[in-house]
Amino acid sequence: MPAHPLRTRAAVALTALLVTLAGCSTGPAPAAGTAGAPRSGGTVTWAVETEPITLNPHQYAQAKVRLLVWNTFESLLTYDQQGRLVPWLATAWQAAPDGLSYTLTLRDKVTFSDGAAFDAAAVKANIDKLREPGYAPTVAAVQLHNLKEVQVLDPRRVRLLLTAPDVLILDFLASPQGAQVSPRSLREAKNLKAGGVDLAGTGPFVLDRYVPGQELHYKRNPAYDWAPPTAGHTGPAHLDGITYRFLKESAVRVGALTSGQVQLIEGVPATDQPTVTANPTLRLSRQLNSGSAYSYYLNTSHAPFDDKRVRQAFREAVDVDAVLKAVYRDTATRAWSVVSPSSPLYDKRLEGTYGGDTAKANALLDQAGWTGRDADGYRTRAGKRLTVRLVQAAPYVRDRRDILAQAVQAAVKQSAGIDLKITLVDQGTAQQAFETNQYEVFDNSRADTDAGAALNLLLHSKGGINRTRTDDRRTDALLEAGQATADPGRRAAVYADLQQRVVTEQALVLPLYAPADQIAASTAVGGVRFEPTAGVPASAYDLWIGN
Repeated sequence: MPAHPLRTRAAVALTALLVTLAGCSTGPAPAAGTAGAPRSGGTVTWAVETEPITLNPHQYAQAKVRLLVWNTFESLLTYDQQGRLVPWLATAWQAAPDGLSYTLTLRDKVTFSDGAAFDAAAVKANIDKLREPGYAPTVAAVQLHNLKEVQVLDPRRVRLLLTAPDVLILDFLASPQGAQVSPRSLREAKNLKAGGVDLAGTGPFVLDRYVPGQELHYKRNPAYDWAPPTAGHTGPAHLDGITYRFLKESAVRVGALTSGQVQLIEGVPATDQPTVTANPTLRLSRQLNSGSAYSYYLNTSHAPFDDKRVRQAFREAVDVDAVLKAVYRDTATRAWSVVSPSSPLYDKRLEGTYGGDTAKANALLDQAGWTGRDADGYRTRAGKRLTVRLVQAAPYVRDRRDILAQAVQAAVKQSAGIDLKITLVDQGTAQQAFETNQYEVFDNSRADTDAGAALNLLLHSKGGINRTRTDDRRTDALLEAGQATADPGRRAAVYADLQQRVVTEQALVLPLYAPADQIAASTAVGGVRFEPTAGVPASAYDLWIGN
């Protein structure tokens, strides 16, 4: 990306300040080793950064948990490397000419791991459960907003009737929330929302052990024989089993890998990548996520961000390139939009149009009346400090986002005298802050394969996580048009207009970086790959361990 022409002396000085928040730089990745030809048998241990809040796919909300979800559960559709929908548990689908229904034909001879048959009745049971009050309210309100009814036509065919055309319902059918859970589990699981070993899916592995705070263990499903066309093989998984250990600290994960305690890890920040790339027995892979970029969403419902000038000033006060370089060195991809640059919906016109202009930030704050300064150098108005609160929920913190927040905090203080207060709390405390409107900044990224799904949740006035609290008819109209439009060119134009509105015209977000996933693995492990299009680590189905 081009450097911003308005970098100031203060911004240059800030770079040196931010270096104290980061570690050493990285080197290039060596050529990947080989595990030989795929073979059956053996087990591996994979250290992961994030422990699941829930193991029920319908309740899925953590991008880092997708690789676990797909071990046990499967969806009706999936995406190929070109971003095209392809069959999985459904063999075909057909849209009605008026766009008000989809008819799906299902695979035959598929069973859940508890022995129950997968059929049209099971699909209806899953979708009906998702629409049940209180079970998955965000899914019901957004992804299934236009669903009228699910009809069972026969054991192999199901029809979804809609109240309005909705292309995003196909993305739902390819998402973790649309994954199929055994109807028996839906009826009888002891704690359905939390999930766990008593939830059965159709996937290549069965979860047979969960030790909270420590690990998950999956064993191979020997009956599995319905892999999607995107998989690297057919039939049962290669591995007999796989253990996922929860190791939040990246240095601990890397240490476990280099010492041979684990064979794979995910989440390898810039500061730890040299340890991996310098080791000839290890290899490092990276891929950008799709969906929405990691951004700060600014709460417009009360002061100070009810004033667009203050929102614009906050963005101008951050030299994002300098902040990212300090925290991630040269491994982070700058985001200019709420949409990830890996998405076909990304509007490239936003690049270089804002940010990093300290003089502009200060002029905007002067215009907004924040002209005073207190003893600590923060701006004031009528004796009140210009303070904004960022509440981070610990289960969702990844990629050193807590360190990034400190870097942004230093930037806005030094450049414009803004007091960014950061609190890292448990999920319940964060949710209470959001529900009671006790925040000004909300941080989020989503790995939805179709970015339109993420934007509906984040920006629609009735979106499940509309933390900007905006109620803008034009924004809603654009989101609804994108959801109803099947033509790729028209959709891209609609979402380009949307990005211009929320980023340029309204300054609702501060985009920071495009999330990426990293996998470091022993060269003895084969089949390491990322989920097509989404860019997140794939399930363990194609993994094997060499001799």
